[in-house]
Amino acid sequence: MMEIWRLLQSGVCASSENMAWDEALLESAAFRGEPTIRFYGWREAAATFGYSQRFADVSRWTTLRPLIRRPTGGGLVLHDSDWTYSVIIPPSHSWYQLRAAESYQRMHHWIRDAFVKLNLATELSRGCQKDIPGQCFAGAEKFDVLCAGRKIAGAAQRRNKFGLLIQGSVQFEPPQADRSAWEKAMCDTVPAASPVTWQNFEPDKSLLEHVRQLTADKYGCREFNESR
Repeated sequence: MMEIWRLLQSGVCASSENMAWDEALLESAAFRGEPTIRFYGWREAAATFGYSQRFADVSRWTTLRPLIRRPTGGGLVLHDSDWTYSVIIPPSHSWYQLRAAESYQRMHHWIRDAFVKLNLATELSRGCQKDIPGQCFAGAEKFDVLCAGRKIAGAAQRRNKFGLLIQGSVQFEPPQADRSAWEKAMCDTVPAASPVTWQNFEPDKSLLEHVRQLTADKYGCREFNESR
């Protein structure tokens, strides 16, 4: 049988809207019942930080603003020229059943395999090489993607009754690779038990309204971003 996956190219968005998109997609994942990958960019340079991190801490680590709390865990990530994506898995999919470490490893095997198609040698970190706790790209965690010994890809996850959300960042020094070629390679190497058919994701009015609501009332609000 063929697996159907959805592809959403949401383009360049404001930082608060990017986080709103991912939460809205997670909350509707069970209803859709099909995995989705979203590729997106940033309207302005920004930083995001893990849901459980303290704002007082992360605000000292970077002067980059806006500084937005993510719906996932993980550490501080700076967004400027990085390539960002999210993967949303419904509860009915086998990936949802994986433990957190196994899910993280699968995601980064996928990224590594995509780079193989681009003739770029990468590997997964075998253990923790963390230099500064709380900052995602200062050192590497186990299963992060390395290129020439340096971390170039990390991710964070959130799992709830609606599904599994993975938010990831790939950070390169240009011109090592081409983003559009990498996105195509990701679609060509998706890890699935069966062949995958890609279909474009067409957001309906209710999803778009939910994104607008989350942007205005949550991720665009100082009270939420500085709530702990």
